Amino acid sequence: MRRSLLSSVIGFGALNLDKIYRVDKIPGRDEEGFVRDLQIFPGGSAANTIVGLARLGLRTAYIGKIGDDAEGQILLGDLRREGVETRTVIRAKGRSGTAMILVDDSGNRAILVDPGVNDTIRYDEIDLDFSREFDLLHLTSFICKNGLDSLESQKRIVKDFKIVSFDPGMPYAERGLEDMLPILERTTIFLPNRSEIERLFGMDYRKSADKCLELGIQIVAVKLGSEGCWIRTEEKEISVKPFRVRVVDTTGAGDAFNAGFLYGYLRGKSLEECGKIGNYVASLCIQKIGARSGLPSKIPEKL
Repeated sequence: MRRSLLSSVIGFGALNLDKIYRVDKIPGRDEEGFVRDLQIFPGGSAANTIVGLARLGLRTAYIGKIGDDAEGQILLGDLRREGVETRTVIRAKGRSGTAMILVDDSGNRAILVDPGVNDTIRYDEIDLDFSREFDLLHLTSFICKNGLDSLESQKRIVKDFKIVSFDPGMPYAERGLEDMLPILERTTIFLPNRSEIERLFGMDYRKSADKCLELGIQIVAVKLGSEGCWIRTEEKEISVKPFRVRVVDTTGAGDAFNAGFLYGYLRGKSLEECGKIGNYVASLCIQKIGARSGLPSKIPEKL
C-alpha cells in the first residue's frame, strides 16, 4: 500500500559556517601539511539536508541558533535565499558555529568544530506551534561541548511529531545507546552510516538494525559509502548500489543522501527508489566542493 504524499520538513540541528581547506594531506600526530585553497560555505548536517529538500520543492523550516556575528548573518541569509523558513532560527549573543574541514586530493576529510551557541537551544525558546505545522522532523547531532540544552530539547520535541527521521552522526553515536534512547524510541526513519550504527549498538550493522526494529523504528537506512546503502524494515532488506562518479569532496555526502531518501519517502516512493534517490543526490554532492554545491533541483524520473 502506498503512503499518502507529504510535503513539509523541519530540521533541528547545528548551524555551522564551513571553512574548507584543500590540503596536500590530512596530517597525523606531529605531521605537517600545507593548504592549497580555502573556501567558505554555510553548513550544518541537518541544515544541508533541509536545503536539499528545499531545492527539490518541499516546504522546509529550521530549528537552530546563531550568534550576533557576521558568520550568523551569512548562515541566516543563505537559508532564506534557499527558501527555508527561518522563523525558528534563534538569535543569541555569542559566536555562531564554525567547522574547519580539511580535504585531501582523494576527497577524504577531517573536521574540527567550534559549536559556539549551537549547544544552547532551550525547549522553551522553540516556536512549537509553528514547528508542528510540518509533516516530518529531521534531527542531527550537536557537539554538546557547550552544554546539553540542545540535545535535551531534541529529546523533548520528538514527542510532538508523528514522523521523525534521525541521523545520529558520530557525536551522538559516541554518547551511547542509553543516552539516545529517548530519540530512537520516537524515530520513524533511522539514517546512520555503518560506523555510527555499529558504534551505537556495539555490533554488526545488520544485527544493529534488528535492535532498531525492536525499539519501534520502522525504517533503517544504513549509508555504506562506496558500497551504496542498505535498508531494513520488518518485512524486507534491500541493498542499493551506488552511482560511480569521480570523488572531489565527501563533505555533506551523508546529508545529501538523507535529502534524497527523505524526498523519496515523502513523495510516496518505494524504499528501493528512496535508496536510489539518496545515492543519486549523494553522488552529485561529492563531485563538487562543499556540502551544498552539487545538490539538485530535480530528480530524474528514471535512475
